[in-house]
Amino acid sequence: MATIEECRAALEKLSDSMRDAEGDVRTAAAMDRSVSCHITDLDTTFVGRMAGGRIVVRDTLQGPPREKAQIRLTMTGDDLVALVNGELHFAKAWGSGRVKLEAGLRDLFQLRKLL
Repeated sequence: MATIEECRAALEKLSDSMRDAEGDVRTAAAMDRSVSCHITDLDTTFVGRMAGGRIVVRDTLQGPPREKAQIRLTMTGDDLVALVNGELHFAKAWGSGRVKLEAGLRDLFQLRKLL
């Protein structure tokens, strides 16, 4: 089972990848939105902001998100690490229910370029 530190490192790695992206992916990464990532097996939520092509984690909370972020992810820590490392395909994980992504329709269209 992935630790909180491994999950935070995975989010940092994802943020670095977004910063270095080009084309449509870079445009999608430039969105300015509140973000939460609930890690179910650790019952921990990372909250922050996606802006300027990066994800900045501002806080780590016990339990589910307290406020509704504009972009909300829910998954296990192992799935987060596997997604970021390219070992788990997002569409397959989302389709099977292993990963939940909630956002407004416009944001979902933008996010599909990232995922």
